[in-house]
Amino acid sequence: MTYYRSLMSLKMTHLNYETRMPLGQAVIDQFLGLRPHPTKIQATYVWIDGTGENLRSKTRTFDRLPKKIEDYPIWNYDGSSTGQAKGRDSDRYLRPVAAYPDPFLGGANKLVMCDTLDHEMQPTATNHRQACAEIMNEIRDTRPWFGMEQEYLIVDRDEHPLGWPKHGFPAPQGKYYCSVGADRAFGREVVETHYRACLHAGLNIFGTNAEVTPGQWEFQIGTCEGIDMGDQLWMSRYILHRVAEQFGVCVSLDPKPKVTMGDWNGAGCHTNFSTAEMRAPGGIAAIEAAMEGLKRTHLEAMKVYDPHGGEDNLRRLTGRHETSSADKFSWGVANRGCSIRIPRQVAAERKGYLEDRRPSSNCDPYQVTAMIAQSILL
Repeated sequence: MTYYRSLMSLKMTHLNYETRMPLGQAVIDQFLGLRPHPTKIQATYVWIDGTGENLRSKTRTFDRLPKKIEDYPIWNYDGSSTGQAKGRDSDRYLRPVAAYPDPFLGGANKLVMCDTLDHEMQPTATNHRQACAEIMNEIRDTRPWFGMEQEYLIVDRDEHPLGWPKHGFPAPQGKYYCSVGADRAFGREVVETHYRACLHAGLNIFGTNAEVTPGQWEFQIGTCEGIDMGDQLWMSRYILHRVAEQFGVCVSLDPKPKVTMGDWNGAGCHTNFSTAEMRAPGGIAAIEAAMEGLKRTHLEAMKVYDPHGGEDNLRRLTGRHETSSADKFSWGVANRGCSIRIPRQVAAERKGYLEDRRPSSNCDPYQVTAMIAQSILL
């Protein structure tokens, strides 16, 4: 009986936890071993839907590879099914803005980032790229560099975090950040596959690491100049969702999901910024001078740093868990509890960059980079 009770206890413990994530299938197996077509090109058009945070895609065939982005034709889609149009006037347009090698289809196939236009060829409500591009063009002489740190949570299809007990909570945070081991690092298969896929796509992925909350990870995109920052981060998110789909799990960009409302770190998208002046010797003066503009636009920035007018960030920016308060602007050296952090190495070298810690994990990088540039330079 003692053995039987021990066995049943072991089984119940197993049921209380996430089952082990299945190993991903090699991409070639998903296509019956067929190699990319020798002459035809598959172009997957990717766009932001009416939520301002979710992505859609569809694929078409070309007889030859377009030589430049302007050679990719404008396409259309049903905007009434993506929250961007009414049924009686549903056609919306996809305008290609950037193309990358497709890590899923391989060969000469492409992933094509698009912005969305209405029937009058004007930006849709959630297309913030055009306005961002105008600002980046206006400040191009300052050589604006960006880097964004995308945090995310890997979840099961029931939206429960990977590695968390189904009926309870994992051990307190502390052992998960940059961790190694099956009892603390959950979903590394997704992370490493995503990393390689981004490299294959030609994205400027800087690195990746496990984050403070179990099941939470981060990757960094940058350095990117101007509008390229938004294009690359959106495409890296698309690749992440596709990779997770391949492994049978999902990715949450919610800055503070309900299950993590306790003593757990939320998810942000810290944004690093510099100009040529800031990177030059003595650039610390320009960095410190930038604080005045960032302080002046703080409340305005908070409204565009998540896709719901600042409501999402209110759950995250509480002044706890390495965050600042949403209603108060602050800055400091090496202080992760501030709105803006100046890294200690930057302060020591008297040049470099600043880190805006306010953007939420589900932010629109076009809006964030435009706001930073506008606040400091315009």
